[in-house]
Amino acid sequence: MKNIFKYLVLVLSIVAISSCSDDIMDDINKDLNNSEKAESKLLLPSAIVETAFGTASTDIAWYSSVYVEHSAGTFGQLQTADNRTGCREASLFNNSWNSVYSNLMVLKDITTKCSPSGTEPKNFITLGISQVLTAYNLAVLTDMWGQVPWSQALQGAGNYQPKFDKQQDIYNSIFTMLDSAIVNFGKTNAVNIAKYDLIYGGDKAKWKKAAWGLKARYYLRLSGRVPAYLDNALACIPNSFASAGDAFMFNKYEASAIGENAWYQFYYDRSYLAVGKNLFDLMEARNDTNRIVAYFLTDADGNYTPAPNGNANPGQGSGEYSLSALTDAGQTAATPLMTYHELKFIEAEAKFKKSDATYQATLKSAVEASFTYQGVSGGSTYYTDNVLPRLTAGNELKEIITQKYIAFYEFEAIEAYNDFRRTGFPVMTNPNNANPNLGFVNRFPYPTSEVTSNSANVPSINIFSGKVWWAGGTE
Repeated sequence: MKNIFKYLVLVLSIVAISSCSDDIMDDINKDLNNSEKAESKLLLPSAIVETAFGTASTDIAWYSSVYVEHSAGTFGQLQTADNRTGCREASLFNNSWNSVYSNLMVLKDITTKCSPSGTEPKNFITLGISQVLTAYNLAVLTDMWGQVPWSQALQGAGNYQPKFDKQQDIYNSIFTMLDSAIVNFGKTNAVNIAKYDLIYGGDKAKWKKAAWGLKARYYLRLSGRVPAYLDNALACIPNSFASAGDAFMFNKYEASAIGENAWYQFYYDRSYLAVGKNLFDLMEARNDTNRIVAYFLTDADGNYTPAPNGNANPGQGSGEYSLSALTDAGQTAATPLMTYHELKFIEAEAKFKKSDATYQATLKSAVEASFTYQGVSGGSTYYTDNVLPRLTAGNELKEIITQKYIAFYEFEAIEAYNDFRRTGFPVMTNPNNANPNLGFVNRFPYPTSEVTSNSANVPSINIFSGKVWWAGGTE
């Protein structure tokens, strides 16, 4: 009996194993908590947060802030970047480069799912958002590095060594994406993504305005190469932000070590930056007292002491120099991807270049909006007393860009860096810019990760003398 019982148990065990093989055995070694077929809306929060935190902030923004002299590097890698001894190191931007491309891969997945042949062909709003975010991330990539992989990128094992595309071709793709997004935001959409959209809460109209705003920004950026783009920029503006409430902002940070604003986190963890003297001097010369109080902390002696750009004394939060009041109080401060005051500055510049006398009224609106954005009063008086008198013949563009530069401190440093490379205003004062062996940093070095894995295609560049295409460089 015992032998028969053992036999029956063995047979039943074999039957049980074979009967469950199709249903259970196939699931072994699968992570059932992480779906391989996530809906596109579930991927949106990650893509949005990474765009705000990783692309619009962190190293790309911090180095831009130093190069454009909003800030001065006083310690670590940002001090060596400021004195130009460490800015050529390819390892500096591995994290930024890789994180942007990782985010573009997620956005590609969203776009594929929501395309006509995808699994969610009617999810037009998510498709449009993905296209806008892709355009934004791709623009930051090419603005910082120039030629970058795009047409052959994001293929994984299909192509480990994608070619580097010309910047002008990349921008053509960006405009196409934004145009497609605008069309998609105009379509009827049955998918509710309100809680997944961490910027506009599923408001298609506001996303559409953001797309138009980015088009205006990029047309102005390229207008030095294609003068007709000034008209394109002006044509986009009426379709974009009508007020600060429409602005393209990420405002979902939390007062915690894992949920706080990247600038704040860097400020308290590293303290590598101080207020740049060039910015402070420009504001002091214009009696910009209200914003000086809002922007900067006093030093240990109660005075405003900005750090000299390019040769500050080393110190990690030593109290020798003034620090940013915006960052100091900015644990949950919003990350601006594009502000209303930027749109007005774009309009003012384009109008001036088109000999439209109303540029002054638009510039006044831009200055007032920038004061309001920072919660500061007196914008109208400041414009009348300190800006208008400087709009003399031959000085107009310089003052427009200088006012934009001041307004962009500190979380909009990337755009200030782009504007200087495009216009040459305001004048930079870092003495290392005049060193014949060094100079102003016109672009970022290609990262080690790309140089190592794709050496055959990585362009040879000089970060000091080699400008990106839209800033007058060759490719």
